[in-house]
Amino acid sequence: MQDISAIPVFTCVVEEGSFSKAAGKLGITKSAVSKRISGLEGQLGVKLLQRSTRKLSLTEAGARYLEHAVQALNAAQDAQNAAMELQATPQGTLRLSVPMSFGRLHIAPIIPQFLKQYPNVKIHMDMSDQTRDVIAEGFDVALSAGDLPDSSLIARKLAPLHSVLCASEDYIARHGMPKSPQDLIQHNCILFTYHTGVPEWVFIRNGEEDRVRIEGNYQVNNSEALHEALLQGLGIGRLPTFVAGPDIQSGKLVPILSDYEMPHKAIYAVFPEKRYLPEKVRVFIDFMVTNLGGNIPHWDRWRHGDET
Repeated sequence: MQDISAIPVFTCVVEEGSFSKAAGKLGITKSAVSKRISGLEGQLGVKLLQRSTRKLSLTEAGARYLEHAVQALNAAQDAQNAAMELQATPQGTLRLSVPMSFGRLHIAPIIPQFLKQYPNVKIHMDMSDQTRDVIAEGFDVALSAGDLPDSSLIARKLAPLHSVLCASEDYIARHGMPKSPQDLIQHNCILFTYHTGVPEWVFIRNGEEDRVRIEGNYQVNNSEALHEALLQGLGIGRLPTFVAGPDIQSGKLVPILSDYEMPHKAIYAVFPEKRYLPEKVRVFIDFMVTNLGGNIPHWDRWRHGDET
């Protein structure tokens, strides 16, 4: 019988597209990876990979082997999860991906509390606004805002994500309060540019949309940088309420055109579909739901008349 320990090495080489990248991911030397693949091919008596100076490619036999190798790895993971599901105490390493600003403001502050509650769990958290491939990159859970990714993932809603148009009291005192979306044409409007290159804001009232082209002297792809500009009275900007909420509650920022809605999203915990959900994943998601506040998260209490 072949050495089954070579299976994860082979699949990693295929995923990474090179021996050196696979070695880095697996934490072994390039020569060890090469030796393991050569040994596997020797045991099978077939060539699995075509090697060239530029790239690796699967042979026909390699493609067939990969299909079953992935199934074997999934079965092994199911076996591990089935056993770990019976653990009374969640444990193991939890690989987590979170958006940068949301993660810094609302996830990072409660991670220590989670780890104190579950001391046998270790967390490796990646903070990035880039879309991550949860399965290919080996994440246990990713927090994702807006449109849900690949349908092979399971999603659980954690909290709504609303946006608010706001400015400092100082800016409003100097330039006046807009009464309608069209009034924004006369104001310095600061644009968040990460997800759109269109200088436009959308307002919704009574089911009808009003789109306004806006202009300003500052564009930035980070909501916390935009937030700082608004606090310093530079102009009017659209911020997620998870950033602006505390300053609106304290009066540092003033909501504008509150009788209009702006398009909103939600933040979800997404994770690979598994027959047996690891206990570390289950308790982490439950912890997030509890601590973020559900349908009325703590940063949105001002929207519901709760000033506490």
